[in-house]
Amino acid sequence: MSQPLMPHATASWLVDNTALSFDQIAEFCGLHILEVQAIADDTAGTKYTGRDPVRAHEITMEEIHKGEANPDYRLKMLKGPEPVRRTKGPRYTPVSKRQDKPDGIAWILRNHPEISDGAIGKLIGTTRTTIAAIRDRTHWNISNIVPKDPVTLGLCSQRELDALVTKAAKKAGIEAPTDSRLDGDREALINELRREREDATRRAEEALKSESDLISGAAKILDPFSDNKGHV
Repeated sequence: MSQPLMPHATASWLVDNTALSFDQIAEFCGLHILEVQAIADDTAGTKYTGRDPVRAHEITMEEIHKGEANPDYRLKMLKGPEPVRRTKGPRYTPVSKRQDKPDGIAWILRNHPEISDGAIGKLIGTTRTTIAAIRDRTHWNISNIVPKDPVTLGLCSQRELDALVTKAAKKAGIEAPTDSRLDGDREALINELRREREDATRRAEEALKSESDLISGAAKILDPFSDNKGHV
């Protein structure tokens, strides 16, 4: 099943702007329900800025309303036009994304030096000259370049980046890195939610005990048959 380009940011928007269930949001965004719960409770490790999937043409409001009316309804993502496949030339990047290219290039150079300049150029849609300038820190805007994940910037898909990393690692004779951050995040979320439930249960028990003690004390004071000194 297709997923939004930025699943966590999309989930954040759906939590804040719709009445969809966490289960519906999790399935639509390809996330674990605990991740959605953490986003809703504002306990996630990262604060996400909401991304509107309606404006991104990934879903319609009519589809969202269907889900809101029926908790068992599974949201369907809009099918975009089939991408034009090209075998030559650099990737086309929308004008709004071009200013993010240097940040994406810097991220790849820092985290995956095994990837060749030619491969980076095809992935990001840039030139070898630009890549070399960023690597040598001679780029005209080097002081403002901050390495950022090109997937998060929308310059490429996670699948494309993973495939490129695996191919470059194999060619270089090194083992491709395995990203286990999500597993750790899920485990942390589970532990955090478990602690919250335990704390809530403890507070409820303490409140119930205090209320019970208060009622018991009041009943003893008002009991006309209680043995009070000075009373015949």
